Amino acid sequence: MKLEDFDFYLPEALIATRPARPRRAARLLVAEGRAITDATVADLGQWLRAGDRLVLNDTRVIPARLSGTRARIGGAGARIEVTLLEPQADGTWSALVKPLRKLRDGEEIGFAAGLSATLVARDEGQARLRFNLAGEDFDAALNAAGAMPLPPYIAARRPADAQDREDYQTVWARRPGAVAAPTASLHFDEVVLADLAARGVAFSHVTLHVGAGTFLPVKVEDVTTHRMHAEWGEVSAEAAAEIAATRAAGGRVIPVGTTALRLIETAARATGEVVPWQGETDIFIYPGFEFRASDALMTNFHLPKSTLMMLVSALMGRARVMEIYAHAIAARYRFFSYGDASLLIPPPAPDNGQGGATG
Repeated sequence: MKLEDFDFYLPEALIATRPARPRRAARLLVAEGRAITDATVADLGQWLRAGDRLVLNDTRVIPARLSGTRARIGGAGARIEVTLLEPQADGTWSALVKPLRKLRDGEEIGFAAGLSATLVARDEGQARLRFNLAGEDFDAALNAAGAMPLPPYIAARRPADAQDREDYQTVWARRPGAVAAPTASLHFDEVVLADLAARGVAFSHVTLHVGAGTFLPVKVEDVTTHRMHAEWGEVSAEAAAEIAATRAAGGRVIPVGTTALRLIETAARATGEVVPWQGETDIFIYPGFEFRASDALMTNFHLPKSTLMMLVSALMGRARVMEIYAHAIAARYRFFSYGDASLLIPPPAPDNGQGGATG
C-alpha cells in the first residue's frame, strides 16, 4: 500500500479560507451505495433515521498561537512565534517555537497580557516552556494574547483574526485542550441540531483533544509503516452506554469527524464494543481496518496523501473514495477545515456479531 495510492490533484482555488455562513449552508456530498447526491448540511436529516446516534467531539480549541519577543539582557530583542501543543504533567507546555535556534535554555519570551514563558528544555525540534501564570490566570492571559491556531494551508494565505474565534469552534465545544478543530462539527448550528432531534436522532459527546500532529505529512512510501501522533481522549461511561443502547436497538452509530471515529474505534478495540475509555490513542486506520463501532461518517474533504484519506478509504474503499473526490472537485466543493462536508455511508457489513462497518 503506497503513499501515491492516496494522491489526487486538487485545484488551489478549492481550498476554503473562510467557512460558509450560516454554518448549515455548507454543501454536503452524500455517498450511499453507488449513488452520490449533492445537498447541504441543512438537509442532513433526510439521510438519518429515528434511532440513529451522532457521536460529537466536545473538545474546545485554545488560542494556542502566540507572538512574543525574546528578552535578552544586553542583546537585541527577537520576534518569536509559539504554537502550544499540549500541557505536561509537570506544568510545562510542549510547543513549536520559531525560530528555536534564537533561544537559549533559560531565556524568557514575553507576550501580551502579562504572559511570559521560559524555555526549560528542547527535544527533537520541540520546546518545553514554563509560563509565569497558571490556572485561571493563565487561561485568561492566553485568551487575551493568543490567536486561533489555523491550519497551515489557511495560515499561509491569511492571519487568524477575531472572526476565527467563533468560526474555528464548534457550538458544543466544552473541554479546552485542542490545538486544531474537529472540523466536520463546524457545520452544525442550533437549527440543524434541533431539526435532527425532532427527527429522533440522538447525540453522544466524547472528547479527543486534536493535536497539531494532525497536519503532519506522511513521509514513508509504505503507508503501513507510518506512526501516528498520539492524542488524549475520553469516552465516558454515559457515552459508551448510549452507543451500546443505540446498537442494541438497531440504530446506526455515526461519528461526526474523523477524531470522534478514531476515538470510539479505539474504545472498541479490546471487546468489539465501545466501552468507557481514557488515555492517549495513536490508532492508525487504513484500508483493511475492521470497524467495530462506526456505521457511517460525516467528515470534510481531506488533503491528498494524508492519513485521513487513508481512513475514509478504509471505510468506503479506495476506488470509491477516488470517485467521490473526483465528483467533489468537478462540482467545485470547498476543501479542508473551512470547506464543505460529506456523509459517507458504506454498504451494510455482513453480520459478524460485532456490528459496525468493515473496510
